[in-house]
Amino acid sequence: MKYKPTIITSNDKARHLRRNATPAEIKLWQYLRNRMLGVKFRRQCPVGPYILDFYSSDVKLCIELDGTVHDSLTVHSYDSDRTQYLNGLGITVLRFDNSIVFDCIDGVIESIHHFINNPKHIPGDCINLLL
Repeated sequence: MKYKPTIITSNDKARHLRRNATPAEIKLWQYLRNRMLGVKFRRQCPVGPYILDFYSSDVKLCIELDGTVHDSLTVHSYDSDRTQYLNGLGITVLRFDNSIVFDCIDGVIESIHHFINNPKHIPGDCINLLL
């Protein structure tokens, strides 16, 4: 029998990430699903070479949830390159630590809702943007 290499596509990886969501992603998804904030969000959405935690094409908004792994210089550099790429597509990146999702979910939702009601492209990462 001839060997066929397994090719993993970004859609396969996104599907895997959706099935293995982090507790913070599960919690935030309860507020973003079913257009609860007035726009459609997708979980683990492939955009170019990247997979975004949450993405709304309605307002070109990416929401990223970061755990402690994002504290390393290597991952920080990767995140920076990724944000630059997304900004080049006109996508704004809101970035929240997982702990903020658990400690201040109302503030996280308020920040997201504020952006949805006042969409504008903001270059760079908007980190822990709580109103």
